[in-house]
Amino acid sequence: MPLRSNLLASAAFATAAALAVVGASWAATMIEDRSAEAVRSRLTTAGLTFVDVRADGLQVWLTGTAPNEAARFRAVNAAGSVVDAARLRDALEVIPVREIEAPRFSVEMLRNDDGVSLIGLLPETAGTEDLAEAARGLATGLQVADMLETADFPAPEGWSAAVDFGLKALRLLPQSKISVAADRVSITAISDSEQEKRRLEGQILRLAPEGLELVMNISAPRPVLTPFTLRFVMDEEGARFDACSADTARARDRILAAGRAAGVAGETTCTIGLGVPSPRWAEAAEAGLRAVAELGAGSVTFSDADVTLEGRPGTPRAAFDRAVGALEAALPPVFSLEATLPPAPQAVPEGPAEFRATLSEAGRVELAGRVTDELTRKAVDSFARAQFGASKVRSTTRLDGELPEGWPVRVLAGLESLAQLQHGELLVRADTVEVNGVTGSKQASARISQVLSARLGQGRSFKVDVIYDEKFDPEAALPTPQECMTRIRRVLAGQKITFEPGSAEIDPSARGTLDGLAEVFKDCKGMPLEISGHTDSQGSEGGNKALSQARAEAVLMALQGRRVDVGRMKAVGYGEERPIADNRDEAGREANRRIEFTLLGDDGNPVDEETPVVEETAEASEGPSAAPAEMTLRPKRRPQDG
Repeated sequence: MPLRSNLLASAAFATAAALAVVGASWAATMIEDRSAEAVRSRLTTAGLTFVDVRADGLQVWLTGTAPNEAARFRAVNAAGSVVDAARLRDALEVIPVREIEAPRFSVEMLRNDDGVSLIGLLPETAGTEDLAEAARGLATGLQVADMLETADFPAPEGWSAAVDFGLKALRLLPQSKISVAADRVSITAISDSEQEKRRLEGQILRLAPEGLELVMNISAPRPVLTPFTLRFVMDEEGARFDACSADTARARDRILAAGRAAGVAGETTCTIGLGVPSPRWAEAAEAGLRAVAELGAGSVTFSDADVTLEGRPGTPRAAFDRAVGALEAALPPVFSLEATLPPAPQAVPEGPAEFRATLSEAGRVELAGRVTDELTRKAVDSFARAQFGASKVRSTTRLDGELPEGWPVRVLAGLESLAQLQHGELLVRADTVEVNGVTGSKQASARISQVLSARLGQGRSFKVDVIYDEKFDPEAALPTPQECMTRIRRVLAGQKITFEPGSAEIDPSARGTLDGLAEVFKDCKGMPLEISGHTDSQGSEGGNKALSQARAEAVLMALQGRRVDVGRMKAVGYGEERPIADNRDEAGREANRRIEFTLLGDDGNPVDEETPVVEETAEASEGPSAAPAEMTLRPKRRPQDG
């Protein structure tokens, strides 16, 4: 009995325990589901649908990826309002924050007569005040409009070098717009002349940092042509332009094409300039050339809006009248025409009054013929002495009170024209002014035609027969860049340029070499050259480069001290980067210590020569420098000889 009772009691306890476990499990599951459902419902109501809710006993796990930290915080707070915060387990992830990209920093620098305007966005570290202050320092009293802003981002690579270069260019260009970015600088500017444009372009190219993209557009104003002249002649020697002017490239091409159609052969130039009397200048010129071509001989002269058509003596009057009528009909408004048909040669009276001037190859001038009165004679003599030199003029003129009106003007205009020649003759008659001779200027014929056209007036006949001879052209007689480089080599082959040990001080023994180079550069002016310094490998790399740079600049300054135009030269130090021999022995090190002269092209890059001009450099004993002391760069000495 007792045993049975014990068994029943044990069974009852086991049953109760099982029921308790089942009930507890059911209760826990019910609590989990209700907690999870309550939290899920709250999050859905709040629009936080990115959260996954999972209950694990009394703990409620939040998983998923929040779009940002604020959304994650809202989800945790919303869940905490439903269940106790201690039961929450935050396993939410947040999408990584995208890094804010730095803006593109750039500066527009605008300079004109009113001052400088700075517009753009700078890095915070650069500061606007420093740039504005640097702009004010470009010129005394320069007004600066500061419209710069900053952003708190680091400066991009190359920014400082680009801005410094932009300021240097702004200093050189008083009428300019310079756009600066870290990787690119764009320059738009106006220069005073074509020569000034070339000089500025070369100077700016030398200042540009390596690796920086440079876009440069420097324009030069066209020359003002007064009067705006065109003269076309057709005679026994063929068809030619004595003078040619155009207002645009398109007008020039039209005029030259009309000239070729009328029989002009060979290369012809036509100056593009300002001062055209009508935008239909090319149309008028084409009509004038057609008229002369139809006549078969003669000339047409345009002096601003005045047009003179002159036929050849003996041309049939009917043919001449037809050509004049066609030209009058074809000329645009504004242009006025005067037509002249000289009489046949037999109609010219014998022994016409004339004035002659002869310019010899030695530069001496003989004046002969007739002038109106004593006052005119003195004026003509004084004018000739002013043009050709007082000691070179001899006058044998005589007075004639019956000369035609305007004779003194014609004589003076002829002498001014004769001064454009190397040697030649002037003939002044009542019906014409003739200038013939030889010149060393390709523009002389056009200039003479301009002078005579302006001084004589519309309808006056003149003839220009000028031959260009290259041997009298000072520019053509100058050596070519390659010939200059040969002469430089010849000078350098005779004597080394030596330096003090470890210094940029030029030794006195190099004086003759520098003087010889200065003589070469008298004929080779404005050559674009790189003077580069090189060292051996002894010493530090940075020290070698600094020493080679200083030595190259010392040579440049020494040439400048000898009145050499160094505007298109630049000094560059390469240190030990470009050896030409083995640095392991003294002979090789001696060869590597050198100065090189390299010819540059218009783009600032070395031209395709066989080899650069090389001058060995040696280190000499103490002594005074051959370079100007105040202009020579002297870096500190270093223990090793470069």
